[in-house]
Amino acid sequence: MMDIAIIVIYLAAMLAFGWWGKRRTKNSSDFLVAGRRLGPMLYTGTMAAVVLGGASTVGGVGLGYKYGISGMWLVVAIAVGLLVLSLVFGSRIQKLKVYTVAQMLKLRYGMDATSSSGIVMMAYTLMLSVTSTIAYATIFNVLFDANRTVSVIIGGGIVLLYSSIGGMWSITLTDMVQFVLKTIGVFFLLLPFAWIHAGGYEGIVERLGSSVFDLGAIGVDTIVTFFVIYTFGMLIGQDIWQRVFTARSPKVAKWGGTAAGVYCLLYGVAGALIGTAAASFMPNMESSDDVYAAIATQILPVGVSGIVLAAAVAAMMSTASGALIATATVARADVMPLVRRLLGRPAQPITSANPEHDMRSNRLYVVVLGLVVIVVATLLNDVVAALTVAYDILVGGLLVPILGGFLWKRATGAGALWSMGVGTVVTLGTMVVVGDVLANEPIYFGLAAGLIAYIVASLLSKPTPANVLKIWTDRLAGTIDSDTDDAPHAVTDLIATAEGRRVKR
Repeated sequence: MMDIAIIVIYLAAMLAFGWWGKRRTKNSSDFLVAGRRLGPMLYTGTMAAVVLGGASTVGGVGLGYKYGISGMWLVVAIAVGLLVLSLVFGSRIQKLKVYTVAQMLKLRYGMDATSSSGIVMMAYTLMLSVTSTIAYATIFNVLFDANRTVSVIIGGGIVLLYSSIGGMWSITLTDMVQFVLKTIGVFFLLLPFAWIHAGGYEGIVERLGSSVFDLGAIGVDTIVTFFVIYTFGMLIGQDIWQRVFTARSPKVAKWGGTAAGVYCLLYGVAGALIGTAAASFMPNMESSDDVYAAIATQILPVGVSGIVLAAAVAAMMSTASGALIATATVARADVMPLVRRLLGRPAQPITSANPEHDMRSNRLYVVVLGLVVIVVATLLNDVVAALTVAYDILVGGLLVPILGGFLWKRATGAGALWSMGVGTVVTLGTMVVVGDVLANEPIYFGLAAGLIAYIVASLLSKPTPANVLKIWTDRLAGTIDSDTDDAPHAVTDLIATAEGRRVKR
């Protein structure tokens, strides 16, 4: 009962912090990117919270249980991706002052067609939110003895409520609570208790042998796959970029993200060590994903186990809420304008003359898509395949034009579109040929084909117009400091001028 009480208090606190965040939310910038004014502490905590979800926490411990210290590589790959993003691209992304990855593509290449990337990004973030919702519902099943549907509705409803109340400000405040819970639960409770119960290093080696501390035990192919999927995915995911947009300055984006990356490295090692220790004293677990909860309930004192279980729920909720607001942002900023253009109707910018109306629109998108997430989560038992398809298309189709836009000045919009199209088609085609959506080949072939198409099409097409590149370089230089999505609209105006037409707003 004490453990249940702790979880209930935690869930109530999430709603309270969500309501507190509402007080800071006055316009779309506040709702979607926390006003772009997070300092180092809030930024580091919220970035670490969003990237370390159920796969990193419960899954990381499970991998340690199966493969020993080598189980750390999944989280290490995530950490490396965050470090590269922060040190190489973070400050430049923050300076762009946009809301979505698709807006960055439009800004860099000067083509409306690149906004079609929002469809892939929306599918990815939606499935990410669904998987997280299913994951924390499994813990509610155990604690509350509730059926799966009720558990999904409870957890998903709470995430929907605090996310829609105050948007990114509410999510930031709840993420900080979740960050503290994860730190206490994993580093200060679960790790020392499990390690002591196992008899330390000597006790583990005596029962399991020294091979559990072999860094390569999980297999080189698996390690490479982790880095290809998770490291690259970290570089271009909307859920991650949207946190970069919240940074107060380029310096915060760079060094705050670096601190979060180092934290993730330590988190990955800690999870693997916990799983390794557990393998020495509970060797007959049927599912490695159950190890985290089994340790909490079997060796920890009552009350302490509640905190550790709350830490697992916190990890899953932080990812679910981050993915939900990312889905809503992409839907409103990229997908709906694309639909409106196809219907011959004018696009509606995120920032309008009526902030209150804009806020209602943002909340409506979060609520509607949050309900979609809950419904999908109740209907599906396993969405790993769907998430893998979305992840492969995301990396195979979008990695090259996104990173290429930062690294290669000669790259053009034609190159970006060909790369997106060829990379996506080859990725999906390889899945069909191989007959396994979980295989590694699709993402490898998709990336290679997309890169070739990007280079060839860019070299064969006319260079990006100078006036489009000027807006891009001015943004990267930090000489434009507006807090609206006027940069993509400015590019649209330039395209229209070149074509001899006018754009209605």
